[in-house]
Amino acid sequence: MNLPPYHTFPTIPGDRVTLRQILPSDIKDLIEISFYDAIQATTIEQAAEMQDKINQDYLDGNSIHWGIIVNETNTISGTCGYYRGLDRGEGELGCVMLPQFRGLGLMTEAMQLAIDFGLQDIGLKRVWAITTNQNDKAIKLLERLNFIKIADLEDNEIEYEVRTDIG
Repeated sequence: MNLPPYHTFPTIPGDRVTLRQILPSDIKDLIEISFYDAIQATTIEQAAEMQDKINQDYLDGNSIHWGIIVNETNTISGTCGYYRGLDRGEGELGCVMLPQFRGLGLMTEAMQLAIDFGLQDIGLKRVWAITTNQNDKAIKLLERLNFIKIADLEDNEIEYEVRTDIG
């Protein structure tokens, strides 16, 4: 397995989006979707502190967190990454998109880039995601990406796992 941190933070180009390291100049645009330990930032200072924690998690080899950049405009539209399980050869994949970019198919491409990186570059044996029963858009996204539901969890959450034998 090839776990983070890497000599150079991986930038992953796609047709419409690129996954890249989040820069300090991105923070102001990400406040409304900045979370750490399920707590949402409400100020630029809180978002910056959360990003510092996320960066430390990366340096500790526990996660990798990308900004999703729209290629045509070089605008940050959201984030995605692996946040748990890397030490066990698996990765919990998570994502969040700014409201003005939802419904454009950008997250599908971004998540596919992250899945491919996890399986091919990191060498993960399992990629999984957790969402709530009420998050229909996330469920549809996961199903488009060949995830299958594998467990009902507490608090109306459900766990999905990517199927690598189809697609």
